[in-house]
Amino acid sequence: MPIEPVRIAGALVDVAVPAHQRMAGVGMAGFCGRAGTSIDMRVVPYPDLTVFIDFGDVLLVDEAGGVRQRGSGVVGLAPGSVRGSGRAIDVLQIRLSPVVAHAVLGATAELSGTVVGLDELWGREAGRIRERMRAASWDERFAVAEAVLLRRMAAGRAVDPEVARAWNRIVVSRGQIRVERLAAEIGWSRKRLWSRFRGQIGLTPKQAAQLVRFDCAAHDLASGESAAMVSAGNGYADQSHLHRDAKAFAGLTPTALAVAPWLAVDPIAWAR
Repeated sequence: MPIEPVRIAGALVDVAVPAHQRMAGVGMAGFCGRAGTSIDMRVVPYPDLTVFIDFGDVLLVDEAGGVRQRGSGVVGLAPGSVRGSGRAIDVLQIRLSPVVAHAVLGATAELSGTVVGLDELWGREAGRIRERMRAASWDERFAVAEAVLLRRMAAGRAVDPEVARAWNRIVVSRGQIRVERLAAEIGWSRKRLWSRFRGQIGLTPKQAAQLVRFDCAAHDLASGESAAMVSAGNGYADQSHLHRDAKAFAGLTPTALAVAPWLAVDPIAWAR
């Protein structure tokens, strides 16, 4: 299990990742450290649902919905107004593709843009999992998480194969595929695709494409590319279009997005 220290919002935090990521559509990383003052940073929207299993004092706040969540929580797709803060950092994050999340979490259509407690989705099992992991090593935490996810995925209801194909096509195209073409490729009408996709993923196909495109642009900005190059390379009409998307999705300008602490850890925790 590789562990690498990284500076997040001024605090030195150890980042642990599994030696092998074996489940498709699932990423896991552990964060552990203690800040001199509380870390407070905005969650940048990502085209996955994120499960937080916290053993420290991390607080998730949905500023738009007024939700405050400690312990174990789930951040839905395209939150936009979620902040995370804490001083004693000891948290396992699990990123789930919406295709996987549909089976693992259920009711993902109701999670879009929201923060909910994991116990609201998994009941008492959420607390039992957290206590089982509390004193465990990171290797053990990852193993427990993987076993739980595999079991819940096998017992859950899978998305339609056409919906899975549509989501994967959006990701592969970096969000630059039109809904009409997407519907034609999977053999559905535009209306049927919209309805089934929205019901199972939680976003319309157009919203999903916009989110995936924004995510690609955000990471290009974080890698040092100029706003002009990023807007041109990701299919935006111009830099003002990119600016509007950055403000709409993350509440940040492209300049601020390029140095967002939430993205700084991605090359280590979430190898792309």
